[in-house]
Amino acid sequence: MKRRRRQQSSRTRRLGATVAAVAVIGAGGWFAGTRMQSPADAAASQRAPKAGPVTVPVEQRTLTATVVAQGSLEYGSPRGITLAGAVGSSQEGDEEDGAAQRVTKAPSAGSRLKEGDVFMQVSGRPVLVLRGSVPMYRTLGPGSSGDDVKQLQKALNRLGFSTGGVTGTYGQGTASAVGRWYRNKGYTAQEPTSADRQRLGDLETAVSDAQVALLTARGDAEEAPGGGTPRKDSEKVRNLHIKSAEKQLELANSALSAFKAGYGTKVPAGEIAFLPRLPVRVDKAKVRAGDTPDGEVATVTSSDVVVEAVVPGSDAASLREGMTVQVTTADGKEAEGVLSEIGGSGTTPEDTGTGPDAEPGGESGSGEPETTTTSGDGTSEPVTLKVTIAKPGPLAENTGGAATVTIEVGESDGKVLAIPVAAVQTSAGGQARVQVERDGRVRRIDVVLGISADGLVEVKPDGDALKKGDLVVVGQ
Repeated sequence: MKRRRRQQSSRTRRLGATVAAVAVIGAGGWFAGTRMQSPADAAASQRAPKAGPVTVPVEQRTLTATVVAQGSLEYGSPRGITLAGAVGSSQEGDEEDGAAQRVTKAPSAGSRLKEGDVFMQVSGRPVLVLRGSVPMYRTLGPGSSGDDVKQLQKALNRLGFSTGGVTGTYGQGTASAVGRWYRNKGYTAQEPTSADRQRLGDLETAVSDAQVALLTARGDAEEAPGGGTPRKDSEKVRNLHIKSAEKQLELANSALSAFKAGYGTKVPAGEIAFLPRLPVRVDKAKVRAGDTPDGEVATVTSSDVVVEAVVPGSDAASLREGMTVQVTTADGKEAEGVLSEIGGSGTTPEDTGTGPDAEPGGESGSGEPETTTTSGDGTSEPVTLKVTIAKPGPLAENTGGAATVTIEVGESDGKVLAIPVAAVQTSAGGQARVQVERDGRVRRIDVVLGISADGLVEVKPDGDALKKGDLVVVGQ
């Protein structure tokens, strides 16, 4: 019994060893088979895959077309100020001591000037700013007339100092208003000088002397020589004396009247600076206390911040003045502005006279501006844009720095079908088409193009020929 069990156990071990050996041989054959290729298989594996179309899915989204450009932030409408003449006029003793005009209070850089403010002082006299398009070029006083007088009268009335009318002629009402305005600012208006008063006295004396001479001549004519009948030749001489005296009186009265017409309260040429638009800010003071106020004394700007940028002519063609612009600085500060000029053809309120500070009766041009220039070879040239920011807020601290301007030029009507611009083809007849891959086949679909933005374009197919998720061909 024991011997039989030992024989059976020995057969079992030999069978297990045989099965294991077969399993090892089979596994080795499978591994070798997977790693071995026929020459045909090896050649096939080296060939490039069969070419097929490159596709992207159709999207459904809102498209917003924008023009983006880089520019620099600056204050707008820079303007230099030069005094038109002397500040004040010769006073007692000036001729004798040879005193020169000196700046006694310089303009303050960064300060804001509104109408009627004192801009600076020269020899203790004020230089004031008023709104007006006609520059100050002469002394204004009694007897003066013209557009400069008219704008002075308008300014005084705006400030609350009535001139009794806007006539364009400087009369007593204007002189009185000037005096009250100066007193309100803490100064005395320019009154007649000692030389003026002396001249007035001399002219009045001349009139009196002429009157006395005429009376004397007439009295002599009434007396006959020796109490008898006057001789004809003597009468002729006396009549000549009377006519001469009458002529002298006429000339004296005429000279006095002419002088009195310009006698009184005046505004010296250097005491007013007319500016087309107010308020302004003083950008740079070009004189200091003690300087002689020759040449430009300061530059002023508007309170608006402007951005100047350049865009390709193709982008400018989609822009128009008045568009809203988003301005962003490098540190993330933002403000809203308005596209005020395109290619230098735009206008600003002070140019047209249509802004809140404009003189009544100003006119603005009409018609569409030229926005794109074309060179000889037909390519569009860069176009300069100006963006005005009326309320710069924190951007005012970034003047002189860079900024990005973003202008929305159009938006789709809600969500639309959008595909890459590269997917659009145009037939010889100008029909826009796209190729769509479906079930392994490519078919052409006619579409109408809409707004484009960010490399995508809106497409409008006929009916349901194209829908979201369809694969459009953008290349091979």
